[in-house]
Amino acid sequence: MIDMHAHILSGVDDGPETLSESLELIEVAIAEGITDIIATPHAYNPHYNVPKQVVLEKIKLLSKEIKKRDLAIQLHAGQEIRIQESTIEKLHSGEALTLANSKYVLLELPSSGIPAYTVQIIQGILNLNKVPIIAHPERNRAIAEKPSRLERLVSHGALSQVTAGSLAGHFGKSVQRLSLQLVEANLVHAYGSDVHNAVKRPFLYGKGLDFLEKHKHHDQVDILLENNARILTNEDLILLEPGIVECKKWWHLIG
Repeated sequence: MIDMHAHILSGVDDGPETLSESLELIEVAIAEGITDIIATPHAYNPHYNVPKQVVLEKIKLLSKEIKKRDLAIQLHAGQEIRIQESTIEKLHSGEALTLANSKYVLLELPSSGIPAYTVQIIQGILNLNKVPIIAHPERNRAIAEKPSRLERLVSHGALSQVTAGSLAGHFGKSVQRLSLQLVEANLVHAYGSDVHNAVKRPFLYGKGLDFLEKHKHHDQVDILLENNARILTNEDLILLEPGIVECKKWWHLIG
């Protein structure tokens, strides 16, 4: 299995502070059945901005330790890119990293809302022959207030990623409920742990999938895991159109 959103590089953002802590997270990931991790430290965030070169150096260092310990996992480079008006320019110049050198871009919205220029940025990324994946939309206040806002972004060509901990209930029942509703509405296309540390922001990779299985969403689980694999191999993702039944149920639940 592949984790396409993880903060596992030490001393760069609000993830692990030390290399030892990073290695502890790696061991947990292996126990969860994860074979590949795309490291996605924050970039262009008001609090953290981890440059491309630092990401590559930290991955090289951590990979060396993984090899030394003969751990069965592979690391890949990426960034969780906070949306801003210069996002397209940074991607075009190669300053900003895509996920595992693919066409997919992990795009972070501010937690409080959706900037007015978001659709313009989505279209600009698509014009670069890249595909934006919106990180954890279930934790965005504007989307929580009106989930049709995510549907609008998806209709313009964006994809989205749900967080394992959201489905597992780590962020509370309301976030868990919204996460499920977005999956049921076919507005979620990828699955990531968004792990930061072993205690406050753990992996919960299996627990999130178990929650979907419990609600009989076996097909969605298969698609999310397959899409994660396709990000790594730079293939087109499996996309499902929101069906009439799912949309009615979704609107009933959130209305």
